[in-house]
Amino acid sequence: MVVQKLKFMKPSNYYSANLTGNVKPGAKILFACFGADGHFNPLTGIAVHLKQQGYDVRWYTSPTYKEKIDSYGIPYYPLKNATDFGSADPATLFPDREKAKGQIAKLNFDLIHVFIKEGPQFYKDLKGIHEEFPFDLMIADVVFTGIPFVSDLMKIPVIGVGVVPVTQNSKDLPPAGVGMLPSYNFFGRIKQNLLRFVAKNILFAKSNREMKRVFSQYGIEVSADNVFDLMPTKCSLILQTGTPGFEYKRSDLDPKYKFVGPLLPYTVKKSSVKWYSEKLSAFKKIVLVTQGTVETDGSKLLVPTLEALKNTEYLVVVTTGGSETEQLRKQYAAPNVIIEDYIPFGDIMPYADVYVTNGGMGGVQLSIENNLPMVTAGVHEGKIEICARVGYFNLGVNLKNERPTPTQIRKAVEQVVNNEIYRKNVTALNDEFKRYNSMELCERYVKQLLPKTAMPLKKKIVEAIY
Repeated sequence: MVVQKLKFMKPSNYYSANLTGNVKPGAKILFACFGADGHFNPLTGIAVHLKQQGYDVRWYTSPTYKEKIDSYGIPYYPLKNATDFGSADPATLFPDREKAKGQIAKLNFDLIHVFIKEGPQFYKDLKGIHEEFPFDLMIADVVFTGIPFVSDLMKIPVIGVGVVPVTQNSKDLPPAGVGMLPSYNFFGRIKQNLLRFVAKNILFAKSNREMKRVFSQYGIEVSADNVFDLMPTKCSLILQTGTPGFEYKRSDLDPKYKFVGPLLPYTVKKSSVKWYSEKLSAFKKIVLVTQGTVETDGSKLLVPTLEALKNTEYLVVVTTGGSETEQLRKQYAAPNVIIEDYIPFGDIMPYADVYVTNGGMGGVQLSIENNLPMVTAGVHEGKIEICARVGYFNLGVNLKNERPTPTQIRKAVEQVVNNEIYRKNVTALNDEFKRYNSMELCERYVKQLLPKTAMPLKKKIVEAIY
C-alpha cells in the first residue's frame, strides 16, 4: 500500500483577536444542546469562558448534565415539554423503533422522532425560558432542532456549534452522513450527484416529508436536503470545531462557517499526581483503546483489540468508561494489559504509539493534539464521517465498521506503527490546530451578534478558508 504524505494549507495570517470591545452590560446568552456527550461536551469550554468574561450565561438541556452545569456556576433550565434522550436511548423510549427494519429505516425513524418532532417541544420550553431570561443570543449544537424556532419565530440570533464534521451537503461531495470519500473527477462527480438525489428523494424521503410538514406548520421556511442540512441555514454563524485540514475541499462552503480550532470539553486543572504505570517504561510500543463513555458494548472494539494484542510485544491500555471493567480484567489478565475505568488522556496519550477508537470527535481531536495516529472503527452518531476523514487524510487507518475482527485490528495497528507517514500527517494537522486560539475566536464571533459597541480589531484573525 502506497500512502502519500498529506499537505495542509497554512492560513496567511493567524493572530489572536483584540477582544477589548465593550459588550452591552448584562448581555444574556442561552446555551442549548441535544442530550448526549458529543453534543454537550464541545460547548462547555465556550460557556465557561464566556461566563468568566462577564456574560450572563445559562443552559437548557437534559438533566443528565445538570450536575456538571451546576459545577460551572451556570444556571440550569430543565427540559419540560421536550423528551430527555440523555437518560434513555430511542429504542427504550420508542418501542415501535424495532419495527423499522434495516439501517435506513431506523435512521429515518430516529430523524423523525428524536430530532424533527422534538423541535416544537423545544420551542415550548424556550419560550417559557425567554419569559424569565430574555436571552440576546442562543448558542446551540448545530443539530439542535430548536434552532429554527428561535431564529425564525423568536427573531433571536443563533450561533450553531459544529460538533461533528460539516453537515451541510455540497455539490462537490457525496451526501453527508454516509461516510463516503469524495471524488473530484468527472465520473466521480456524476456519481455523487446521483447519490445526493437518491438520498434526498428516496432513502430519506419519509423523514424529509415529515421535516417539511412539522416546520411548515409554524411558518418556518424549509429549503434543505434534510434536517441536518436545515439547521445550519437557520444559524447566523457556525463555530466549527477543528480546522480546514480536517475537512474535505468544497467550493460552496457557506461563509457563515468559522473554523475555531478543536472545541474540547472544559476541564479543571488539577494539582494531584498524574496517572502512571511502571509498565509504560517496560514496553517499546503502547496501544491505547477506548469506546468513549456512550458505547457500553465492549464486544465491539475493546474485546477484539484485547484478543488481537494480548500476550504480544505491545502494551495495551484500555479505558472502559466504567462499563465491564472488572469482567474484562478477569478475562484479560495478561502481563501486557492495563484496564481502567478512566485515565486522563493527557496522562496516557503522550506515551502511546497508536490510538484505537470508535471515532468520537473529542477523542480524535485529542489524539491529533498529542501527535498520536489512529485506528478507527465507528459508524453511528456521526462517527462514520469522522472515521472517514481519519482515513482520507492518512491520520490513521479506518476499518470502516464498528465490529472489526482481531485480525483486522492487529494488521491496522502494525500498519500504523510501521509507517511513519501517519504520525507525520497527524503532527502537521496538530501544527495547524495550534494556530487557532479557540476561545478568543469564539468570543469574537459572539460579539458580532450581541448588542455592542466594539473597538476595531488591531490584528487579523484566522478565517475559515482553504
